[in-house]
Amino acid sequence: MSTSADARPGWLRPLAAALASPDRVERVVALRPGVGGRAAAVLCLVAAGADGPEVLFVERAATLRTHAGQIAFPGGAADPGDVDLVDTALREAEEEVGVRRGDVDVLGLLPPAHVAVSGFDVTAVVGWWRDRTRVGAVDAREVASVPVVPVSVLTDPARRASVRHPSGYTGPAFEVEGHLIWGLTAHLLDGVLDLAGWQRPWDRSRQVAIPARYLTSRPVPDRPEPGGPDAH
Repeated sequence: MSTSADARPGWLRPLAAALASPDRVERVVALRPGVGGRAAAVLCLVAAGADGPEVLFVERAATLRTHAGQIAFPGGAADPGDVDLVDTALREAEEEVGVRRGDVDVLGLLPPAHVAVSGFDVTAVVGWWRDRTRVGAVDAREVASVPVVPVSVLTDPARRASVRHPSGYTGPAFEVEGHLIWGLTAHLLDGVLDLAGWQRPWDRSRQVAIPARYLTSRPVPDRPEPGGPDAH
């Protein structure tokens, strides 16, 4: 479903306009462009909060085999029955946290970003949560919580930093609610904040360590993990 652009808050209009600019969206993934890998999609869902825009995330369950406890966008690998990658992102968000696809207006897509560690090409679908309803973890084996974080918190200079993964990956990070948002999620989030004009200056020389709990992978017997993009 869609709604008139005139009914959207004014702060959303620059983001919608930027997503329609091929040059601007290409710059978001310029450091890790898609290479024709396995298709996946995530949903970057923006809502109106009491003090302006907010963004929905999922906290991955602590029992998952990889990237346990990390903050990410809802999403996963494309299924053969999906119409397109928008369908993938909306399906995954509904399955993971109960976002009803009819409540979302798709504003645009970012070009695929490649995740070398998994071979996925991940497309971020940016949506406006027009009719916001209660959401939560649909399957506790996959999702521990569903934080919806104000953009004012995400852009707080005191919460911004850079990280360096042992593999050599470097990128932006956000310290939020006792978690570190990093990797692909932080890369895409940083790009969306740029497109929307919501960034605030921050100390790009500040570097923080990736918590050890985010860097461990372990087998979980008899529990296949849902297909989806890796966190970095």
